[in-house]
Amino acid sequence: MKKELVLGVSLGSLVFAVLCGLNVFPLLLIAALIYMFYQRGGFKLAQQYFDKNNTNSSNFTDITFKQVGGQHNAKRELQEALDFIKSDHRTRALGIRPLKGILLAGPPGTGKTLLAKAAATYTHAVFLAVAGSEFIEMYAGVGAQRIRALFKQARRLAAQNSRQTAVIFIDEIDVLGSKRGQHQGHLEYDQTLNQLLAEMDGIKDYAKTKVLVIAATNRVDMLDPALLRPGRFDRIVRVDLPDQEGRYQILKLHTANKPLAADTDLKEIARATFGFSGAHLESLANEAAILALRKNDEAIGQHHLIEAIDKVCLGEKLDRRPSKEELRRIAIHEVGHAVVSETLNPGSVAALTIVSRGQALGYTRQIPDDDYYLYTEAHMREQIQVLLAGLTAEEMFLGMGSTGAQGDLEQAVNIAKKMVKTGMSSLGLISMDDISAVDLHKAIGSLLQREKQAAKDILRQQQEKVVVLADRLLDKERLEGQQLRLVLANADEIKADAKKLVAGYSPTI
Repeated sequence: MKKELVLGVSLGSLVFAVLCGLNVFPLLLIAALIYMFYQRGGFKLAQQYFDKNNTNSSNFTDITFKQVGGQHNAKRELQEALDFIKSDHRTRALGIRPLKGILLAGPPGTGKTLLAKAAATYTHAVFLAVAGSEFIEMYAGVGAQRIRALFKQARRLAAQNSRQTAVIFIDEIDVLGSKRGQHQGHLEYDQTLNQLLAEMDGIKDYAKTKVLVIAATNRVDMLDPALLRPGRFDRIVRVDLPDQEGRYQILKLHTANKPLAADTDLKEIARATFGFSGAHLESLANEAAILALRKNDEAIGQHHLIEAIDKVCLGEKLDRRPSKEELRRIAIHEVGHAVVSETLNPGSVAALTIVSRGQALGYTRQIPDDDYYLYTEAHMREQIQVLLAGLTAEEMFLGMGSTGAQGDLEQAVNIAKKMVKTGMSSLGLISMDDISAVDLHKAIGSLLQREKQAAKDILRQQQEKVVVLADRLLDKERLEGQQLRLVLANADEIKADAKKLVAGYSPTI
Protein backbone atom coordinates (compact mmCIF):
# COMPACT_ATOMS: atom_id res chain seq x y z
CA MET A 1 0.00 0.00 0.00
CA LYS A 2 2.85 2.35 0.87
CA LYS A 3 4.55 1.69 -2.48
CA GLU A 4 1.36 2.52 -4.40
CA LEU A 5 0.88 5.72 -2.39
CA VAL A 6 4.46 6.87 -2.97
CA LEU A 7 4.21 6.04 -6.70
CA GLY A 8 0.92 7.92 -7.05
CA VAL A 9 2.19 11.04 -5.25
CA SER A 10 5.40 10.98 -7.32
CA LEU A 11 3.57 10.76 -10.64
CA GLY A 12 1.09 13.45 -9.60
CA SER A 13 3.92 15.77 -8.61
CA LEU A 14 5.69 15.08 -11.90
CA VAL A 15 2.59 15.92 -13.96
CA PHE A 16 2.02 19.09 -11.93
CA ALA A 17 5.63 20.19 -12.51
CA VAL A 18 5.29 19.62 -16.27
CA LEU A 19 2.06 21.68 -16.39
CA CYS A 20 3.82 24.48 -14.54
CA GLY A 21 6.55 24.51 -17.22
CA LEU A 22 9.36 23.17 -15.02
CA ASN A 23 12.26 21.12 -16.41
CA VAL A 24 11.75 17.65 -14.92
CA PHE A 25 14.71 15.97 -16.69
CA PRO A 26 17.11 16.31 -13.70
CA LEU A 27 14.49 14.78 -11.40
CA LEU A 28 14.00 11.86 -13.78
CA LEU A 29 17.75 11.31 -13.96
CA ILE A 30 18.11 11.26 -10.17
CA ALA A 31 15.17 8.87 -9.87
CA ALA A 32 16.73 6.55 -12.47
CA LEU A 33 20.07 6.51 -10.61
CA ILE A 34 18.37 5.70 -7.30
CA TYR A 35 16.42 2.89 -8.95
CA MET A 36 19.61 1.47 -10.55
CA PHE A 37 21.41 1.59 -7.21
CA TYR A 38 18.55 -0.26 -5.58
CA GLN A 39 18.49 -2.89 -8.35
CA ARG A 40 22.29 -3.38 -8.46
CA GLY A 41 22.60 -4.61 -4.91
CA GLY A 42 21.95 -1.80 -2.47
CA PHE A 43 20.21 -2.01 0.85
CA LYS A 44 18.15 -5.15 1.44
CA LEU A 45 19.16 -6.85 -1.83
CA ALA A 46 22.58 -7.54 -0.32
CA GLN A 47 20.93 -9.97 2.08
CA GLN A 48 18.98 -11.55 -0.79
CA TYR A 49 22.22 -11.88 -2.77
CA PHE A 50 23.82 -14.14 -0.19
CA ASP A 51 20.58 -15.97 0.55
CA LYS A 52 20.35 -16.84 -3.15
CA ASN A 53 23.99 -17.90 -3.50
CA ASN A 54 24.30 -19.83 -0.24
CA THR A 55 21.43 -22.30 -0.03
CA ASN A 56 21.46 -24.98 2.65
CA SER A 57 22.38 -27.69 0.15
CA SER A 58 25.71 -25.97 -0.66
CA ASN A 59 26.69 -25.03 2.87
CA PHE A 60 28.39 -28.30 3.75
CA THR A 61 31.41 -30.03 2.29
CA ASP A 62 32.66 -33.60 2.52
CA ILE A 63 36.29 -32.77 1.62
CA THR A 64 38.69 -34.06 4.27
CA PHE A 65 42.36 -33.41 4.98
CA LYS A 66 43.16 -36.88 3.62
CA GLN A 67 42.04 -35.66 0.20
CA VAL A 68 44.56 -32.82 0.27
CA GLY A 69 47.98 -34.11 -0.72
CA GLY A 70 51.41 -32.57 -0.48
CA GLN A 71 50.74 -30.01 2.26
CA HIS A 72 51.76 -31.83 5.43
CA ASN A 73 53.03 -28.76 7.31
CA ALA A 74 50.11 -26.56 6.27
CA LYS A 75 47.58 -29.24 7.27
CA ARG A 76 49.25 -29.76 10.64
CA GLU A 77 49.30 -26.05 11.44
CA LEU A 78 45.72 -25.58 10.27
CA GLN A 79 44.44 -28.58 12.23
CA GLU A 80 46.14 -27.29 15.38
CA ALA A 81 44.34 -23.97 14.99
CA LEU A 82 41.02 -25.70 14.35
CA ASP A 83 41.42 -27.89 17.44
CA PHE A 84 40.89 -24.73 19.50
CA ILE A 85 37.38 -24.61 18.06
CA LYS A 86 36.64 -28.31 18.44
CA SER A 87 37.94 -28.55 22.02
CA ASP A 88 35.93 -25.61 23.30
CA HIS A 89 35.86 -26.71 26.95
CA ARG A 90 39.65 -27.10 27.08
CA THR A 91 40.27 -23.72 25.47
CA ARG A 92 37.96 -22.06 27.99
CA ALA A 93 39.76 -23.73 30.89
CA LEU A 94 43.10 -22.38 29.67
CA GLY A 95 41.71 -18.93 28.88
CA ILE A 96 42.30 -19.28 25.13
CA ARG A 97 40.11 -17.07 22.99
CA PRO A 98 38.76 -18.57 19.75
CA LEU A 99 40.67 -17.79 16.58
CA LYS A 100 38.91 -15.24 14.41
CA GLY A 101 40.77 -15.66 11.18
CA ILE A 102 43.26 -17.89 9.36
CA LEU A 103 45.04 -16.65 6.25
CA LEU A 104 46.23 -19.22 3.70
CA ALA A 105 49.08 -17.69 1.73
CA GLY A 106 50.86 -19.30 -1.18
CA PRO A 107 51.19 -19.58 -4.97
CA PRO A 108 48.13 -20.32 -7.15
CA GLY A 109 47.04 -23.93 -7.47
CA THR A 110 48.54 -25.20 -4.20
CA GLY A 111 45.24 -26.29 -2.63
CA LYS A 112 44.14 -23.33 -0.50
CA THR A 113 40.45 -23.77 -1.35
CA LEU A 114 40.61 -27.51 -0.64
CA LEU A 115 42.20 -26.79 2.75
CA ALA A 116 39.39 -24.37 3.60
CA LYS A 117 36.76 -26.98 2.70
CA ALA A 118 38.60 -29.60 4.73
CA ALA A 119 38.68 -27.18 7.67
CA ALA A 120 34.89 -26.84 7.53
CA THR A 121 34.49 -30.64 7.50
CA TYR A 122 37.00 -31.04 10.34
CA THR A 123 35.08 -28.64 12.60
CA HIS A 124 31.59 -29.87 11.51
CA ALA A 125 30.87 -26.28 10.51
CA VAL A 126 28.59 -24.56 8.05
CA PHE A 127 30.70 -23.54 5.05
CA LEU A 128 30.19 -20.41 2.95
CA ALA A 129 32.59 -19.62 0.09
CA VAL A 130 32.80 -16.26 -1.66
CA ALA A 131 35.32 -14.43 -3.83
CA GLY A 132 36.79 -11.06 -2.96
CA SER A 133 35.47 -9.54 -6.17
CA GLU A 134 31.85 -10.22 -5.12
CA PHE A 135 32.03 -7.34 -2.63
CA ILE A 136 33.25 -4.65 -5.01
CA GLU A 137 30.66 -2.53 -6.81
CA MET A 138 30.69 0.91 -8.43
CA TYR A 139 28.25 2.15 -5.78
CA ALA A 140 29.73 3.07 -2.39
CA GLY A 141 28.29 1.14 0.53
CA VAL A 142 27.15 -1.96 -1.34
CA GLY A 143 30.27 -3.98 -0.46
CA ALA A 144 30.01 -3.10 3.23
CA GLN A 145 26.36 -4.15 3.24
CA ARG A 146 27.25 -7.46 1.62
CA ILE A 147 29.89 -8.10 4.29
CA ARG A 148 27.27 -7.56 7.02
CA ALA A 149 24.83 -9.79 5.17
CA LEU A 150 27.44 -12.53 4.77
CA PHE A 151 28.22 -12.73 8.50
CA LYS A 152 24.52 -12.61 9.36
CA GLN A 153 23.85 -15.40 6.85
CA ALA A 154 26.63 -17.53 8.37
CA ARG A 155 25.19 -17.24 11.88
CA ARG A 156 21.64 -17.87 10.66
CA LEU A 157 22.59 -21.02 8.74
CA ALA A 158 24.58 -22.35 11.68
CA ALA A 159 21.57 -21.86 13.96
CA GLN A 160 19.20 -23.48 11.46
CA ASN A 161 21.42 -26.55 11.19
CA SER A 162 22.24 -26.77 14.91
CA ARG A 163 25.93 -26.07 14.32
CA GLN A 164 28.09 -24.09 16.72
CA THR A 165 30.60 -22.98 14.11
CA ALA A 166 30.42 -21.36 10.70
CA VAL A 167 33.40 -21.07 8.35
CA ILE A 168 33.49 -18.21 5.86
CA PHE A 169 36.03 -18.71 3.09
CA ILE A 170 37.05 -15.60 1.12
CA ASP A 171 39.13 -16.43 -1.93
CA GLU A 172 41.45 -13.77 -3.40
CA ILE A 173 41.00 -11.54 -0.37
CA ASP A 174 43.60 -9.13 -1.74
CA VAL A 175 40.83 -7.73 -4.01
CA LEU A 176 38.93 -6.26 -1.06
CA GLY A 177 41.71 -6.28 1.57
CA SER A 178 44.37 -4.21 -0.20
CA LYS A 179 46.02 -1.35 1.63
CA ARG A 180 43.67 1.55 2.24
CA GLY A 181 44.22 4.93 0.61
CA GLN A 182 45.31 3.52 -2.75
CA HIS A 183 42.00 4.16 -4.52
CA GLN A 184 41.79 7.91 -4.96
CA GLY A 185 38.29 9.25 -5.44
CA HIS A 186 36.61 5.89 -4.79
CA LEU A 187 35.98 4.87 -1.19
CA GLU A 188 34.09 1.65 -1.95
CA TYR A 189 37.19 -0.52 -1.44
CA ASP A 190 38.07 1.17 1.86
CA GLN A 191 34.51 1.02 3.20
CA THR A 192 34.24 -2.68 2.36
CA LEU A 193 37.52 -3.45 4.12
CA ASN A 194 36.52 -1.34 7.13
CA GLN A 195 33.32 -3.35 7.46
CA LEU A 196 35.23 -6.64 7.30
CA LEU A 197 37.61 -5.40 10.01
CA ALA A 198 34.64 -4.39 12.17
CA GLU A 199 32.89 -7.75 11.70
CA MET A 200 36.00 -9.71 12.64
CA ASP A 201 36.60 -7.51 15.67
CA GLY A 202 32.97 -7.67 16.69
CA ILE A 203 32.87 -11.42 17.22
CA LYS A 204 32.22 -11.99 20.91
CA ASP A 205 34.28 -14.55 22.79
CA TYR A 206 32.43 -17.83 23.28
CA ALA A 207 29.32 -16.57 21.51
CA LYS A 208 26.63 -19.12 20.72
CA THR A 209 27.80 -19.27 17.12
CA LYS A 210 31.49 -18.87 16.35
CA VAL A 211 32.41 -17.53 12.92
CA LEU A 212 35.86 -18.38 11.62
CA VAL A 213 37.11 -16.48 8.58
CA ILE A 214 39.53 -18.38 6.34
CA ALA A 215 40.99 -16.34 3.50
CA ALA A 216 43.34 -17.17 0.66
CA THR A 217 45.77 -15.00 -1.28
CA ASN A 218 49.00 -15.20 -3.23
CA ARG A 219 49.77 -11.52 -2.59
CA VAL A 220 50.23 -11.06 1.15
CA ASP A 221 52.31 -7.94 0.46
CA MET A 222 49.19 -6.18 -0.88
CA LEU A 223 47.07 -6.67 2.26
CA ASP A 224 46.32 -3.87 4.71
CA PRO A 225 48.35 -4.19 7.96
CA ALA A 226 45.16 -3.87 10.04
CA LEU A 227 43.90 -7.06 8.46
CA LEU A 228 47.01 -9.02 9.34
CA ARG A 229 47.28 -8.10 12.99
CA PRO A 230 46.49 -10.68 15.71
CA GLY A 231 42.82 -10.63 16.61
CA ARG A 232 41.78 -10.62 13.00
CA PHE A 233 43.91 -13.08 11.11
CA ASP A 234 45.54 -14.83 14.05
CA ARG A 235 47.37 -17.40 11.93
CA ILE A 236 49.10 -17.04 8.58
CA VAL A 237 49.56 -20.54 7.16
CA ARG A 238 52.00 -20.92 4.27
CA VAL A 239 50.70 -23.18 1.51
CA ASP A 240 53.80 -23.60 -0.64
CA LEU A 241 54.56 -25.68 -3.70
CA PRO A 242 54.81 -29.37 -2.74
CA ASP A 243 58.15 -31.11 -2.34
CA GLN A 244 59.01 -34.38 -4.07
CA GLU A 245 57.20 -36.57 -1.56
CA GLY A 246 54.23 -34.21 -1.63
CA ARG A 247 54.07 -34.39 -5.42
CA TYR A 248 54.09 -38.18 -5.21
CA GLN A 249 51.16 -38.14 -2.77
CA ILE A 250 49.23 -35.71 -5.00
CA LEU A 251 49.85 -37.86 -8.08
CA LYS A 252 48.54 -40.92 -6.20
CA LEU A 253 45.37 -39.01 -5.33
CA HIS A 254 44.76 -37.83 -8.91
CA THR A 255 45.48 -41.22 -10.50
CA ALA A 256 43.47 -43.26 -7.99
CA ASN A 257 40.46 -43.33 -10.35
CA LYS A 258 42.55 -43.98 -13.47
CA PRO A 259 43.92 -47.31 -14.81
CA LEU A 260 47.73 -47.31 -14.66
CA ALA A 261 49.97 -49.60 -16.71
CA ALA A 262 52.53 -51.85 -15.06
CA ASP A 263 55.44 -49.66 -16.17
CA THR A 264 54.09 -46.53 -14.47
CA ASP A 265 56.48 -45.05 -11.89
CA LEU A 266 54.82 -42.15 -10.09
CA LYS A 267 57.92 -41.52 -7.96
CA GLU A 268 59.94 -40.88 -11.11
CA ILE A 269 57.25 -38.51 -12.38
CA ALA A 270 57.27 -36.73 -9.01
CA ARG A 271 61.04 -36.29 -9.27
CA ALA A 272 60.69 -34.84 -12.77
CA THR A 273 58.06 -32.25 -11.84
CA PHE A 274 59.94 -29.90 -9.51
CA GLY A 275 58.05 -26.60 -9.27
CA PHE A 276 54.66 -28.11 -10.15
CA SER A 277 51.68 -27.12 -8.01
CA GLY A 278 48.82 -29.42 -7.10
CA ALA A 279 46.80 -27.93 -9.96
CA HIS A 280 49.63 -28.66 -12.41
CA LEU A 281 49.80 -32.28 -11.22
CA GLU A 282 46.04 -32.72 -11.54
CA SER A 283 46.27 -31.37 -15.08
CA LEU A 284 49.21 -33.70 -15.80
CA ALA A 285 47.21 -36.78 -14.73
CA ASN A 286 44.24 -35.61 -16.80
CA GLU A 287 46.36 -34.90 -19.89
CA ALA A 288 48.01 -38.33 -19.59
CA ALA A 289 44.56 -39.94 -19.59
CA ILE A 290 43.58 -37.89 -22.67
CA LEU A 291 46.74 -39.03 -24.48
CA ALA A 292 45.93 -42.65 -23.65
CA LEU A 293 42.42 -42.15 -25.00
CA ARG A 294 43.75 -40.65 -28.25
CA LYS A 295 45.97 -43.67 -28.81
CA ASN A 296 43.20 -46.14 -27.85
CA ASP A 297 45.26 -47.47 -24.93
CA GLU A 298 43.39 -49.15 -22.10
CA ALA A 299 45.77 -47.92 -19.39
CA ILE A 300 47.97 -44.90 -18.74
CA GLY A 301 51.64 -45.73 -19.26
CA GLN A 302 54.84 -44.00 -18.24
CA HIS A 303 55.25 -42.53 -21.75
CA HIS A 304 51.82 -40.90 -21.48
CA LEU A 305 52.80 -39.24 -18.21
CA ILE A 306 56.16 -38.07 -19.57
CA GLU A 307 54.54 -36.54 -22.64
CA ALA A 308 51.93 -34.93 -20.39
CA ILE A 309 54.74 -33.17 -18.49
CA ASP A 310 55.84 -31.50 -21.73
CA LYS A 311 52.27 -30.53 -22.55
CA VAL A 312 51.61 -28.99 -19.13
CA CYS A 313 54.91 -27.09 -19.25
CA LEU A 314 54.77 -25.87 -22.85
CA GLY A 315 51.36 -26.59 -24.35
CA GLU A 316 50.09 -28.68 -27.26
CA LYS A 317 52.27 -29.63 -30.22
CA LEU A 318 52.01 -27.09 -33.02
CA ASP A 319 51.35 -27.71 -36.69
CA ARG A 320 53.99 -25.24 -37.79
CA ARG A 321 57.11 -26.81 -39.24
CA PRO A 322 60.35 -24.80 -39.26
CA SER A 323 62.57 -25.00 -42.33
CA LYS A 324 65.38 -27.54 -42.58
CA GLU A 325 68.01 -24.95 -41.68
CA GLU A 326 65.95 -23.75 -38.70
CA LEU A 327 65.52 -27.32 -37.46
CA ARG A 328 69.26 -27.83 -37.71
CA ARG A 329 69.85 -24.71 -35.62
CA ILE A 330 67.22 -25.77 -33.05
CA ALA A 331 68.85 -29.21 -32.79
CA ILE A 332 72.32 -27.74 -32.20
CA HIS A 333 70.84 -25.34 -29.64
CA GLU A 334 69.07 -28.03 -27.63
CA VAL A 335 72.00 -30.45 -27.80
CA GLY A 336 74.22 -27.65 -26.47
CA HIS A 337 71.97 -27.32 -23.42
CA ALA A 338 71.82 -31.09 -22.93
CA VAL A 339 75.56 -31.82 -23.27
CA VAL A 340 76.62 -29.08 -20.85
CA SER A 341 73.90 -30.09 -18.36
CA GLU A 342 74.88 -33.75 -18.55
CA THR A 343 78.58 -32.94 -18.23
CA LEU A 344 78.08 -30.82 -15.12
CA ASN A 345 75.37 -33.01 -13.55
CA PRO A 346 75.29 -36.58 -14.93
CA GLY A 347 71.76 -37.94 -15.20
CA SER A 348 70.14 -34.51 -15.15
CA VAL A 349 68.63 -34.56 -18.67
CA ALA A 350 65.25 -36.25 -19.05
CA ALA A 351 64.66 -35.57 -22.75
CA LEU A 352 65.30 -33.12 -25.58
CA THR A 353 63.14 -32.44 -28.61
CA ILE A 354 62.85 -30.17 -31.64
CA VAL A 355 59.05 -30.51 -31.80
CA SER A 356 57.46 -27.08 -31.37
CA ARG A 357 55.13 -26.59 -28.41
CA GLY A 358 53.54 -23.30 -27.36
CA GLN A 359 56.16 -20.56 -27.78
CA ALA A 360 59.09 -23.01 -27.72
CA LEU A 361 60.63 -24.26 -30.97
CA GLY A 362 62.59 -26.88 -29.02
CA TYR A 363 62.94 -28.00 -25.44
CA THR A 364 65.42 -29.68 -23.13
CA ARG A 365 63.82 -31.02 -19.95
CA GLN A 366 66.03 -31.50 -16.92
CA ILE A 367 65.44 -33.55 -13.78
CA PRO A 368 67.00 -32.16 -10.60
CA ASP A 369 68.56 -34.80 -8.40
CA ASP A 370 66.71 -33.24 -5.47
CA ASP A 371 64.46 -30.30 -4.62
CA TYR A 372 66.56 -27.19 -3.98
CA TYR A 373 65.47 -24.27 -1.82
CA LEU A 374 68.93 -22.74 -1.31
CA TYR A 375 71.46 -22.34 -4.10
CA THR A 376 75.25 -22.20 -3.76
CA GLU A 377 77.44 -20.04 -5.94
CA ALA A 378 78.71 -23.12 -7.79
CA HIS A 379 75.17 -24.31 -8.51
CA MET A 380 74.11 -20.90 -9.85
CA ARG A 381 77.17 -20.69 -12.08
CA GLU A 382 76.33 -24.12 -13.50
CA GLN A 383 72.76 -22.97 -14.17
CA ILE A 384 74.07 -20.01 -16.16
CA GLN A 385 76.41 -22.28 -18.12
CA VAL A 386 73.54 -24.57 -19.10
CA LEU A 387 71.34 -21.60 -20.08
CA LEU A 388 74.04 -20.05 -22.25
CA ALA A 389 75.10 -23.38 -23.80
CA GLY A 390 72.41 -23.22 -26.49
CA LEU A 391 73.54 -19.83 -27.80
CA THR A 392 77.21 -20.85 -27.46
CA ALA A 393 76.61 -24.01 -29.50
CA GLU A 394 74.91 -21.99 -32.26
CA GLU A 395 77.85 -19.59 -32.42
CA MET A 396 80.43 -22.39 -32.39
CA PHE A 397 78.84 -24.74 -34.90
CA LEU A 398 76.78 -22.39 -37.08
CA GLY A 399 78.84 -19.22 -37.00
CA MET A 400 76.32 -16.96 -35.24
CA GLY A 401 73.54 -16.98 -32.64
CA SER A 402 69.81 -16.37 -33.10
CA THR A 403 66.77 -14.89 -31.37
CA GLY A 404 65.90 -18.37 -30.10
CA ALA A 405 68.20 -17.74 -27.13
CA GLN A 406 66.24 -14.74 -25.85
CA GLY A 407 64.43 -16.63 -23.09
CA ASP A 408 67.65 -18.34 -21.99
CA LEU A 409 69.44 -14.98 -21.75
CA GLU A 410 66.65 -13.46 -19.64
CA GLN A 411 66.86 -16.34 -17.17
CA ALA A 412 70.66 -16.14 -17.07
CA VAL A 413 70.54 -12.39 -16.37
CA ASN A 414 68.07 -12.94 -13.51
CA ILE A 415 70.36 -15.52 -11.92
CA ALA A 416 73.35 -13.21 -12.37
CA LYS A 417 71.43 -10.40 -10.63
CA LYS A 418 70.75 -12.70 -7.68
CA MET A 419 74.45 -13.49 -7.51
CA VAL A 420 75.31 -9.78 -7.45
CA LYS A 421 72.73 -9.14 -4.71
CA THR A 422 74.15 -11.92 -2.52
CA GLY A 423 77.77 -10.89 -2.91
CA MET A 424 78.78 -13.60 -5.38
CA SER A 425 80.20 -11.22 -8.01
CA SER A 426 83.43 -9.25 -8.39
CA LEU A 427 81.75 -6.37 -6.51
CA GLY A 428 81.59 -8.39 -3.30
CA LEU A 429 79.06 -7.48 -0.63
CA ILE A 430 77.12 -4.41 -1.76
CA SER A 431 73.95 -2.40 -1.22
CA MET A 432 71.75 -2.70 -4.30
CA ASP A 433 70.18 0.70 -3.54
CA ASP A 434 73.57 2.42 -3.74
CA ILE A 435 75.12 0.68 -6.76
CA SER A 436 75.02 2.48 -10.11
CA ALA A 437 73.38 0.97 -13.18
CA VAL A 438 76.75 1.00 -14.96
CA ASP A 439 78.49 -0.99 -12.21
CA LEU A 440 75.59 -3.46 -12.05
CA HIS A 441 75.71 -3.93 -15.82
CA LYS A 442 79.47 -4.58 -15.73
CA ALA A 443 79.15 -7.11 -12.89
CA ILE A 444 76.37 -9.02 -14.65
CA GLY A 445 78.22 -8.93 -17.97
CA SER A 446 81.40 -10.25 -16.35
CA LEU A 447 79.51 -13.17 -14.78
CA LEU A 448 77.79 -14.07 -18.03
CA GLN A 449 80.97 -13.90 -20.11
CA ARG A 450 82.87 -16.08 -17.67
CA GLU A 451 80.22 -18.80 -17.61
CA LYS A 452 79.72 -18.61 -21.36
CA GLN A 453 83.42 -19.34 -21.83
CA ALA A 454 83.12 -22.28 -19.41
CA ALA A 455 80.22 -23.67 -21.49
CA LYS A 456 82.27 -23.15 -24.65
CA ASP A 457 85.18 -25.14 -23.21
CA ILE A 458 82.85 -28.06 -22.44
CA LEU A 459 81.32 -28.00 -25.93
CA ARG A 460 84.74 -27.84 -27.60
CA GLN A 461 85.81 -30.98 -25.72
CA GLN A 462 82.57 -32.72 -26.75
CA GLN A 463 82.29 -31.34 -30.30
CA GLU A 464 82.14 -34.74 -32.03
CA LYS A 465 79.39 -35.92 -29.73
CA VAL A 466 77.47 -32.66 -30.18
CA VAL A 467 77.24 -33.02 -33.96
CA VAL A 468 76.33 -36.72 -33.76
CA LEU A 469 73.60 -35.99 -31.22
CA ALA A 470 72.28 -33.10 -33.32
CA ASP A 471 72.13 -35.39 -36.36
CA ARG A 472 70.21 -38.05 -34.42
CA LEU A 473 67.88 -35.44 -32.95
CA LEU A 474 67.10 -34.15 -36.44
CA ASP A 475 66.31 -37.69 -37.52
CA LYS A 476 64.21 -38.80 -34.54
CA GLU A 477 62.89 -35.35 -33.39
CA ARG A 478 63.18 -36.48 -29.76
CA LEU A 479 65.92 -38.12 -27.69
CA GLU A 480 65.42 -39.52 -24.21
CA GLY A 481 68.02 -38.86 -21.55
CA GLN A 482 69.22 -42.46 -21.66
CA GLN A 483 69.89 -42.23 -25.41
CA LEU A 484 71.87 -39.05 -24.85
CA ARG A 485 73.98 -40.69 -22.15
CA LEU A 486 74.72 -43.72 -24.36
CA VAL A 487 76.25 -41.46 -27.03
CA LEU A 488 78.26 -39.51 -24.47
CA ALA A 489 79.60 -42.74 -22.95
CA ASN A 490 80.59 -44.45 -26.25
CA ALA A 491 83.08 -42.06 -27.81
CA ASP A 492 84.94 -44.67 -29.87
CA GLU A 493 81.83 -45.87 -31.72
CA ILE A 494 80.94 -42.44 -33.09
CA LYS A 495 84.31 -41.18 -34.29
CA ALA A 496 83.79 -42.25 -37.90
CA ASP A 497 80.39 -40.60 -38.18
CA ALA A 498 81.57 -37.57 -36.24
CA LYS A 499 84.43 -36.68 -38.61
CA LYS A 500 82.07 -36.61 -41.59
CA LEU A 501 79.47 -34.56 -39.72
CA VAL A 502 81.91 -32.05 -38.23
CA ALA A 503 83.07 -31.15 -41.75
CA GLY A 504 79.61 -29.85 -42.53
CA TYR A 505 79.69 -27.20 -39.79
CA SER A 506 81.27 -23.79 -39.43
CA PRO A 507 85.04 -23.64 -38.88
CA THR A 508 84.47 -21.54 -35.72
CA ILE A 509 84.57 -24.78 -33.71
